Amino acid sequence: MTETQDVQGGSSPSRRALIGWGGAGLALGAAAAGGAVAAAKAGNDVDPAAAEVGAAVQFHGAHQAGIATPVQDRLHFATFDVKTENRDEFVQMLKDWTEAARRMTAGKAVGEGAYGGLAEAPPDDTGEALGLKPSRLTLTIGFGPSFFEKFGLSGKRPEALVDLPKFPGDNLDRTRTDGDLCVQACADDPQVAVHAIRNLARIGFGKVAIRWSQLGFGKTSSTTPDAQTPRNLMGFKDGTRNIAGTETDRLKKFVWVGEGDGTKWMTGGSYLVARRIRMHIETWDRTSLQEQEDIFGRDKGEGAPVGKAKEHDKPFLKAMKPDAHVRLAHPESNNGITILRRGYSFTDGTDGMGRLDAGLFFLAYQRDVRKGFIPLQRQLSAKDALNEYIQHVGSAVFAVPPGVRDKDDWWGRTLFSEEA
Repeated sequence: MTETQDVQGGSSPSRRALIGWGGAGLALGAAAAGGAVAAAKAGNDVDPAAAEVGAAVQFHGAHQAGIATPVQDRLHFATFDVKTENRDEFVQMLKDWTEAARRMTAGKAVGEGAYGGLAEAPPDDTGEALGLKPSRLTLTIGFGPSFFEKFGLSGKRPEALVDLPKFPGDNLDRTRTDGDLCVQACADDPQVAVHAIRNLARIGFGKVAIRWSQLGFGKTSSTTPDAQTPRNLMGFKDGTRNIAGTETDRLKKFVWVGEGDGTKWMTGGSYLVARRIRMHIETWDRTSLQEQEDIFGRDKGEGAPVGKAKEHDKPFLKAMKPDAHVRLAHPESNNGITILRRGYSFTDGTDGMGRLDAGLFFLAYQRDVRKGFIPLQRQLSAKDALNEYIQHVGSAVFAVPPGVRDKDDWWGRTLFSEEA
């Protein structure tokens, strides 16, 4: 938790409907979304429609949507383990996933839809998103370190995709850690996000299986700085200095993998760190207001740094306590380290001891994990006063490939290409 920079195809029977969405090759072209999708040019970091609630976000582009895109209100994040040893079968699944993602992000049903096909066969779409708007759904895929042990891909694992070290205070639950693949589904309607993950899992049945997943609400950071900064479950504004989706220079410098970064197939991609951070909110709620503000280095009402009047005033770090969160996380305290955050709050019932299982699902994108999250977290885990009230209990890291360029492209193509 850081301040960092601070057509449904009619009713006629089909072979695909008979044997299932994932069992046949794709015959569908790109799903045009009509007036609902902005005609963003490939390479644009932000789709002009992306800030319009209910609209569709452009699926195609040089970078995957869901990174610099204006942050939606809801999250369903899922990791998968690969179960097949057949490379061709897995590649076909990625192509099927891409076509399904292309349709779902445009507000369309998967395949031939949830009804109208053969009564004797399962429908292509599970149906719970029928009648709902696209809700700015974005789907973003990533490959974990363990994925490269499969299909003879060990030589293509990027050097920047390192296993995260154990940090002081970590108490990681192995059932909420790692994964061969991840899919991040963000939308303004939780049912749209859940529908997306559910249908990808259905298409992947037999090839992949969900390892763990996380629902999130109440975004805790924003890529649109003109909007009001959201608050985390501790009541403080979070991500004040986050990278904006319109800051193409900063995105290029800190988020997107460049041509000279060592792994050709990742050019235009990024690296994602996901951390499930449990907040000890019952203890926090009994802490004085002054101490809370000292811990963060900002006031709780306006979000202004110590000694300043407004949230976006330049902080005077030396006016804060040495172990204040903002002071320790600020780029000036970390040799300029900057990451892009897309975190969400979560509440997952209770822990059996009368305490809420709640906190922050931290998502951070960066150009190189070795130069981003790792040194930053080393600083925070060693010194941050906030550590008394939080604990990292889940963790994963992924290589997020570049975007799907057009209707003939698919997730992971650059990785599986012979020249990659």
